[in-house]
Amino acid sequence: MEAAGQFISQHWRQVIEVAILWVIFYNTYLYFRATRGAQIFSALVGFFIGMTVLSAWLDLSVIGWLLKYVSVFLAIALVIIFQPELRRALAELGSHRFFSSMTEKTRARFADLLIEVVENLSRKRTGALIAIERGIDLKQYLESGTRLDAQLSPELVYTIFHSGTTLHDGGMIVRISDERIAGAGCVFPLIQRELSDQSIGLRHRAAMGITEESDAIALVVSEETGAISVAVNGKLERDLEGAELCERLNELLSNQDSEEEGEEGQDDDA
Repeated sequence: MEAAGQFISQHWRQVIEVAILWVIFYNTYLYFRATRGAQIFSALVGFFIGMTVLSAWLDLSVIGWLLKYVSVFLAIALVIIFQPELRRALAELGSHRFFSSMTEKTRARFADLLIEVVENLSRKRTGALIAIERGIDLKQYLESGTRLDAQLSPELVYTIFHSGTTLHDGGMIVRISDERIAGAGCVFPLIQRELSDQSIGLRHRAAMGITEESDAIALVVSEETGAISVAVNGKLERDLEGAELCERLNELLSNQDSEEEGEEGQDDDA
């Protein structure tokens, strides 16, 4: 016991360092494991480790020298590969509720307004795609549509997404900073990874795509069924209504991370 206590007293700093590094690496793994670059990262790291072991075992000095310098370029390549994920992670950190200027009252009012908007669309079976801009600027997608800078209201949103209007096929961007509609008729990227459910419509794929590329929250209303879905971090949570929708929106607007993976929607968009 005395020897153990002496060992701990001499090496407690190293124990803390190992614990901190383990937490950092583990959480980094959890964050990036489901991303598009995860397979590329695994392949590169596996190849690098394999060649390093092989060069050390067979004493391949030239390959060992090359790997030493290639590791620098590998680090740069990883930054490029995971650029969207790193950007979203930094934005999520900056938009954490500790740094957020939105009060609980303002957040609740904004969530109630969003719920009123999508429920109004749902009742009228009007298909819609709304992206809520948070930390990451959606300017590049806004430029693909029509700028509005208008007050968010159920009547205006319904008018925009009505099938007789020019802008109804695109996506709408709502700024969380001033709770206004920034633009409509915007083109959002479709999700890149393969989905097991091939019946998912384009609106839902675009909702998953925009949230995969940024930290935005996307709300989707199915034109066929009126079902309301929420997309975040490239995952789709389908058929939310009532208290469940209210709770989820408030949670997301409060920047509380959720590890629950939403089910992929089955609604078709006309």
